[in-house]
Amino acid sequence: MSRAIQHLLIGGLIIMTTGVSTATTASGNDLELTIVNPKTLYDPTPNGYSTAVIAPRGARVAYISGQGGQDSTGALSPDFAVQVRQAYANLRAALNALGARPDQVAKLTVFVVDHDMSKLEVLTSSVKGMFGEALPAQTLVPVPKLAIDPMLFEVEATVILD
Repeated sequence: MSRAIQHLLIGGLIIMTTGVSTATTASGNDLELTIVNPKTLYDPTPNGYSTAVIAPRGARVAYISGQGGQDSTGALSPDFAVQVRQAYANLRAALNALGARPDQVAKLTVFVVDHDMSKLEVLTSSVKGMFGEALPAQTLVPVPKLAIDPMLFEVEATVILD
């Protein structure tokens, strides 16, 4: 997609949502992600994500590979909640290595083995614990298995650096 079309699409999103969305800024410095949750759509914030996030013009983007629930020795707990908490701790370590903060994460993709509704509370509390009010856009993908058989959860991130 050409850069001009991308700008038109983003501009269209801003125009379409003006007056009908809840837009907040994820950071108070020069690096500001704009979070957009149109009032004409379902409010996703109780579930730990935002509808859309707009990155500032000229920002550099980093992509963090899927982080699973392995501890520093590579061990995996058989417990889903323990793996989710560890995966978010691993994501925070990756952000730290980039010199980035959670409020610079624009998009998460999470993969859940054998997803069911009972897992949503664990997922929601973990993402809200890490991101607070600056909830990134997020997609949950149910999967039958991940790269390593005992893995039950994986999270990858798109980060706006500057």
